[in-house]
Amino acid sequence: MTKYRHHLPQLDGRIFLTDGGLETTLIFHDKIDLPHFAAFHLLKDKGGTEALRNYYRSYASIACANGLGFVLESPTWRANPDWGEKLGYSKVALADANRSAVALMHELRETFEVPHSQMVISGCVGPPGRRV
Repeated sequence: MTKYRHHLPQLDGRIFLTDGGLETTLIFHDKIDLPHFAAFHLLKDKGGTEALRNYYRSYASIACANGLGFVLESPTWRANPDWGEKLGYSKVALADANRSAVALMHELRETFEVPHSQMVISGCVGPPGRRV
């Protein structure tokens, strides 16, 4: 689980791809409703989780096809107590959502990572506060 904890491969000078515009892609391209712009909310059901899986799968495939590393950034930008409360999440449910998001990143790494395309997991921590 902590595969790169003591040495991040992106520090070795190789190029690493990142995803781009998770929430924007889901809303405007995939036509998915994201209350409060919270992608982590999709983890509540299989369909939403599959939408996230498909989003990351496209980037992981590009990285692998081009011999690039990939940073799997968890969809947890809004998964904090302030935004979670707006979405009706208890502290326990919010913690579970964060764990589920990271578990999905691990699943994707297990599926796509190959020696020429290392994949690191980044746990995104989003903005606290009650501004909309």
